[in-house]
Amino acid sequence: MADDRFHVYDTTLRDGAQQEGLNLSVADKLAIARHLDGLGVGFIEGGWPGANPKDTEFFRRAQTELDLKHAQLAAFGATRRAGLKAADDPLVAALRESGAPVVTLVAKSHDRHVELALRTTLEENLAMVRDTVSHLVTEGQRVFLDAEHFFDGYRSNPAYALEVLRTAAEAGASVIALCDTNGGMLPDELADVVHDAVGTGARVGIHCHDDTGCAVANTLAAVRAGATHVQGCANGYGERSGNANLFTVVANLQLKRGFDLVPPQSLRDMTRIAHAITEVTNVTPNSHQPYVGMSAFAHKAGLHASAIKVDPNLYQHIDPAQVGNDMRMLVSDMAGRASVELKGRELGYELSGDQSRWLVERVKELEAKGHTFDAADASFELLLRDMVEGGNRRHFTVESWRVIVERRPGGDVVSEATVKLHAKGERIVATGEGNGPVNALDRAVRLGLEKLYPELAEVELIDFKVRILEGTHGTDAVTRVLITSSDATGEWATVGVAENVIEASWQALEQAVTYGLLRAGHSA
Repeated sequence: MADDRFHVYDTTLRDGAQQEGLNLSVADKLAIARHLDGLGVGFIEGGWPGANPKDTEFFRRAQTELDLKHAQLAAFGATRRAGLKAADDPLVAALRESGAPVVTLVAKSHDRHVELALRTTLEENLAMVRDTVSHLVTEGQRVFLDAEHFFDGYRSNPAYALEVLRTAAEAGASVIALCDTNGGMLPDELADVVHDAVGTGARVGIHCHDDTGCAVANTLAAVRAGATHVQGCANGYGERSGNANLFTVVANLQLKRGFDLVPPQSLRDMTRIAHAITEVTNVTPNSHQPYVGMSAFAHKAGLHASAIKVDPNLYQHIDPAQVGNDMRMLVSDMAGRASVELKGRELGYELSGDQSRWLVERVKELEAKGHTFDAADASFELLLRDMVEGGNRRHFTVESWRVIVERRPGGDVVSEATVKLHAKGERIVATGEGNGPVNALDRAVRLGLEKLYPELAEVELIDFKVRILEGTHGTDAVTRVLITSSDATGEWATVGVAENVIEASWQALEQAVTYGLLRAGHSA
């Protein structure tokens, strides 16, 4: 298990799951827990058994289905209710019976919350903390305490907020996490409060929300002030603006401050783990997320590319391989020769000076007409291949295509596409139906080519974006279409531009299929 001197505590499965639009099944939670354990976090908060049937089921299944190598499971719950003994409270009993070696209790540390939300006295709230912590410790569980609304409580009544910490520590709580529940703190003022809390002698942790955009900075400030336990969520999930992004916190502490938090190999797996969790949550990944985002080490400006060609560290704060990410060169109308040469090298081509100059001019010419190659790497690679290999080389040629949109009896609207293609010496005519013109064209192409190229069965169109370009108007406007496709090993994007939206879609679709065949190892 992880070193106890400093804790990395993940709360994705409980606090992160409160994000709007994020709904996790028990199977989802088990899958995410395995990914987090693979990263090497010390604790995984699984949810609130007893208060939520799904969380109760999670802890039941976790006992037989999770084989954790690094992490311990923590069950979340509240202190006993006012007027009850901890031993008699059914929600405290659910924590005892959860099978989790660690229990994290949430307790009020803000005097007004005690009186207005709990509707009890300040003295009874302290008794609730003392009784519940000591009861669970006596029962053999390790107890952490989340001091809810601690920083607002400290502003209101600092003596009482600190007394909650002392009471929990004296009752046997291993850690008291100070919670910026409203997410309103800034790093300098937060650090001063953490310093005072550390002065009580209690072991202090930190739990930050991102409502000011400072959750990660606040977490680092708390560590500098003496906190030895950090909480956060994968990819910054959480309600409102989210929680501190645990991946960013871990990478910052390990790579910038020298903390030994997770094994180096696990850190090099961080980008994969972050993206794997987005697949489970079905939340679109933030491409600009620090360290693990697809754009975290992407370079577009020609000036940057010129410097990176000399030394990548001139415009990168770390080697992206340290977190399992890659440097990416984006090609656009801002690109210079250095950008194109580096991108070509990334794709396996050493371009001559004449080739790179021609390619720069061609990219600028096409982007002036509406193409966007920084968002369509596959289209750029096809352009580069055509230049290097001489001519427009493809796996198939198009004789014609046609799309009909029909409103059928009953109100259903169906699109039917017919394509006429030539491939491997054969003339192919295929028809496909879909719920829209592009879907119909996609199916028709697949039907026509899959017998010759069975790998196309693995290619899937996963995203389709249409944009009316600026400077045009009405139904005569020039349209740009971006199509994202995937196979078993990755994704790629292609672009098409035309006055007719179906023509633009066909351009992007034809390139997507061609690129998919290249990925499958078929020469054009």
